[in-house]
Amino acid sequence: MLLGTIADDYTGATDLANMLVRGGMRTVQLLGVPRESAPDADAVVVALKSRTIAPHDAVAQSLAALEWLRKAQARQLFFKYCSTFDSTERGNIGPVADALMSALGTDFTIACPAFPENGRTIFRGHLFVGDVLLSESGMKDHPLTPMTDANLVRVLQRQTARRVGLVRHDTVAAGDAAIRARFDALREEGTGIAIVDAVSDADLHAIGAACADLPLVTGGSGVAIGLPDNFRERGLLGAPERAAELPAVAGRAAVLSGSCSAATNGQVAEWLKSRPGFQIDPLRLAEGEPVAVHAIQWAEKRLPREPVLIYATAGPAQVKAAQARLGVERAGLLVETCIAEVARELVALGVRRLVVAGGETSGAVVQALGVTGLRIGPQIDPGVPWTMSLGEPPLLLALKSGNFGAPDFFPRALETVS
Repeated sequence: MLLGTIADDYTGATDLANMLVRGGMRTVQLLGVPRESAPDADAVVVALKSRTIAPHDAVAQSLAALEWLRKAQARQLFFKYCSTFDSTERGNIGPVADALMSALGTDFTIACPAFPENGRTIFRGHLFVGDVLLSESGMKDHPLTPMTDANLVRVLQRQTARRVGLVRHDTVAAGDAAIRARFDALREEGTGIAIVDAVSDADLHAIGAACADLPLVTGGSGVAIGLPDNFRERGLLGAPERAAELPAVAGRAAVLSGSCSAATNGQVAEWLKSRPGFQIDPLRLAEGEPVAVHAIQWAEKRLPREPVLIYATAGPAQVKAAQARLGVERAGLLVETCIAEVARELVALGVRRLVVAGGETSGAVVQALGVTGLRIGPQIDPGVPWTMSLGEPPLLLALKSGNFGAPDFFPRALETVS
């Protein structure tokens, strides 16, 4: 194994795996800390559901994944988190990075969530989403991890005892040698983790090259753009070939959406203009109504003719109202449990192509379906590929981060595998 990676949610893991496949690395995504031996692949992504759990639990799971990857003799390690750096004041980005650094015996790494292709850029240490600061974007209203500070040095410093520094864009623009020199200077100053500016893919390639000798890299999927070439230049990886091919899978199709991000709200609204949808209401779930049963009965009548959408997606005001009545954790758990039950029943009805929106939702769905691994296929939109489950029955799954994808993502994704 050339690259061993740990991701803090399932859609983020798929996003990273997609980036590595685009770089010509045969990539497998495993769900949860693996028990089996390492698959035949250039890169393995261990997908955890650790973004919003207690920090000590996130650390424990991440260290268990690290132990497995080290036994598989991964040459370099990568810790992947969201390109919006969303976390809580307690973590989990800082605590997990600290624990991985200590386990690997390294005193320096970077933190770079930039993904310019999807509008996430870093300048002077501040994260932008499109043309606005992170703190002015839709992430300020995220139901689990609201982000109200765009200064990543300040955000990360609140989560770690290590000194957090900055590699500014003027250094990044000067190329990988200048970046490495800045790394050395920061280490001399006692900096343990450096936020690295990036506003373009060229920046990410330079950063990737500068990280060739780091035991651990942390960031979003974007910074992984430059990592495959490091192995290629050392004669460890061949030229990019047909790494993204997946076999055809026949069957019915459906979309499940639990994300309440602005992007997913737009995608649901676009779908509902001309296609059927069934909305899951957490308040009805809390009252004991058999919402999952009703959703399946509704879907069963329509699936022979067309794909269906079953969604809990809602706007900020509706989400806050439900959370005020039920509590944040209970509202989320009710929805995830319902969608997981719906996913099982849809597969029993012959659904074999499934789009899932939302990191927490995707985690609940793949766990409910007993999926333990994914072979990564072609990209649908930046950061979102089709994947095929390992085992029987084979399922084509598109696990979409809530913030990703164009407004027509749902129908276009299904059209590419119809």
